Amino acid sequence: MKHGDVGGFLRARREALRPADVGLVPGGRRRTPGLRRSEVALLADVSVDYYERLEQSRNARPSEAMLASLARALRLSVDERDYLYDLAGYPPPRMGATGGYVDPAMMFLLDALTTVPAQIGDDLNTMLAQNRLSRALVGPWPLGDDRLGNVTWRWFTDPDSRALNVPEEHEAIGRGYAADLRAAGAHRGQDPVSGRLIADLIEASEEFSRYWDDMEVIPLRSTRKKLIHPYAGELDVQCDFVLSSTTGHRLVIFRPQPGSATAANFEFLDALGHQSFEG
Repeated sequence: MKHGDVGGFLRARREALRPADVGLVPGGRRRTPGLRRSEVALLADVSVDYYERLEQSRNARPSEAMLASLARALRLSVDERDYLYDLAGYPPPRMGATGGYVDPAMMFLLDALTTVPAQIGDDLNTMLAQNRLSRALVGPWPLGDDRLGNVTWRWFTDPDSRALNVPEEHEAIGRGYAADLRAAGAHRGQDPVSGRLIADLIEASEEFSRYWDDMEVIPLRSTRKKLIHPYAGELDVQCDFVLSSTTGHRLVIFRPQPGSATAANFEFLDALGHQSFEG
């Protein structure tokens, strides 16, 4: 494989994977090793024709966003992702960069979580990946979008984003998001992405500005929440966070409180997810 051979690298990584590695059901006999091209295309949210042209080096230079999506779909490590960027002629993404790439260890855990809602976000609270139950619970989010896909931005600028949370918890949640963003901004240093997000939030939301002025610096931690879903009813959950030391990505797990009816309600929510997103 020569330097710059993006197609050869994609093909080699695809053939090294098995359906179970990416949360897919094997289904039927396979004549060739690894994932099918159609499966990678599905995971990367691109057309099969486009992906085939990439592997066959018949396509124009893929964008950085497309490389990030492919790296996520193929469960590339950070080193492998950076190598793919180098092959395509781009500098590797900096630590904490937004986009479609997700830590492969986090994706493995997300794929394994089939009975509870779970999702992956970056250190700025931008949604990067969701499992089916997460989509059924909070709806499908525009993944990787630094505004519409950002939980903190939506909380302070879109009243509908609070619909699941009981009103008496709104202030604590909002303060938590502001304190978490201050911690992320401090960790990133002179970072234009976090700086723009903070400045835009101060301008867009008087509530955020008020919490920001309190200067609390507290990363998000495990928190108990009461959610009211329009179909599944009351959900008593513990929102747990699993942190990646490599990328700073966070896996959020909505764990049912022991003794509550939440686990049973999640089963109902799972059935809704099947109907809404697979039927």
